Amino acid sequence: MKRALLLLTPVLPLAAAALLMNSHPAPGPLAAADTPIRVPVIVELFTSEGCSSCPAADAALRELEIAQSVPGVEIIALGEHVDYWNRLGWKDPFSSSQFTGRQRDYAAGFGTGSYTPQAVVNGRYEFVGSQRAKLADAITRAAQAPRATVALSRPTAGTLAVRVSDLPTGTSATEVLLALTETGLSSQVGRGENSGRLLRHAAVVRSLRPLGSPAANGTFAANASLQLNPNWKTENLRAVVLVQEKASHRIVGVRALPLGIGAAVRQ
Repeated sequence: MKRALLLLTPVLPLAAAALLMNSHPAPGPLAAADTPIRVPVIVELFTSEGCSSCPAADAALRELEIAQSVPGVEIIALGEHVDYWNRLGWKDPFSSSQFTGRQRDYAAGFGTGSYTPQAVVNGRYEFVGSQRAKLADAITRAAQAPRATVALSRPTAGTLAVRVSDLPTGTSATEVLLALTETGLSSQVGRGENSGRLLRHAAVVRSLRPLGSPAANGTFAANASLQLNPNWKTENLRAVVLVQEKASHRIVGVRALPLGIGAAVRQ
């Protein structure tokens, strides 16, 4: 049974759906000539360990993240834990007011209230995160939209080089964001609606920060410090760069790069 916690405005009824996928590794920038390059698509999940409806959505996204079987698509998961459930008995250790604010911005654009679990695909489509058929359909549709070119490399272990070009025609003012995500995270919940449960998460956003905006010609170049916390497991980390319209919040470009050993420095 779906349960939602309202924030600011009422929740509108949403359709259900989405799909579990088969395992397929995402190709790197130098994929073999006979390996089709997949179109990267972002799935943001606004979730909380205090919400009893959220574990099903988190599990669906985690499986989808591993599965990678939407044809021609590289699915990139961003688990964003909101903090408005924290007052109800359990403080989510991964929660942040930053993600609550990001969800609020989406809610204003979509005309919905903030609720959990909420999935947002490329900033274009939103629905209940545990609904699988709709998730698969939204990912497929998002992959068909025009997109910018985003290139990532690591000139040093602590630096990420970001290059953006070829913004789609008609793109409004954008900003470039850097998210650092970590997989393999879990919590043994001691109180609240999920008391006694071991919750395993899809890729959790550890940090999210703006890098700047493209120039008038639609290009962007920067060397960003990765600012890795020593408590994070490097082998489970990924850098994800988003190019997002400021007004509509549509994501018009994305690229992800693993930060683990073996992918430490890439020209």
